[in-house]
Amino acid sequence: MKDDLELIKKLQNQDTQALSRVYDLYSGAIYGVILRMCKDEGLAQDLLQETFMKIWQKSNTYDPEKGKFFTWSYRIARNITLNSLRKKDALLIQTEDLSVYKERSTSEAGKDITQLEGSLKRLEPHHQKALELVYFNGLTHREAHQEMNVPLGTFKSYIKQALKKLRESYKEELGIVWIIIEMMR
Repeated sequence: MKDDLELIKKLQNQDTQALSRVYDLYSGAIYGVILRMCKDEGLAQDLLQETFMKIWQKSNTYDPEKGKFFTWSYRIARNITLNSLRKKDALLIQTEDLSVYKERSTSEAGKDITQLEGSLKRLEPHHQKALELVYFNGLTHREAHQEMNVPLGTFKSYIKQALKKLRESYKEELGIVWIIIEMMR
């Protein structure tokens, strides 16, 4: 974890070697997500490059207190991909599973995903479904509320409540880790 924070700080200081290392760590998982969303290898490669340019340019906005770097990077990739698909008037109808759980190209991403899976399973089913539709299947809020057959406002509150519960879960887990570290000293 300490090494990760040092790497991120180097990236935030515009260290090109840090960018190369971040690319090595995350590009496989992020490319997999982009490719499943756009279903076009050429476009996916372009969007991956655009994603890492945005990561490079916006790295100083990353706050480790708000979440994992992988999650922050994933959201950038997802947003860039959705914006690209919308610009091309592409249909956002997916016929296959776009789950990020399939892509485990780095050990850190695998740990993040395992932790996320555990936290998600503790949520109420409607919260799980709302997060799955938006964050893992790439649907917009408008598409997802129709899929769940609930009003848009209700759906947005599901997302807000679910993210709040996930944030609380991560804070609890971080607190336990710190207690264990202190006990080991």
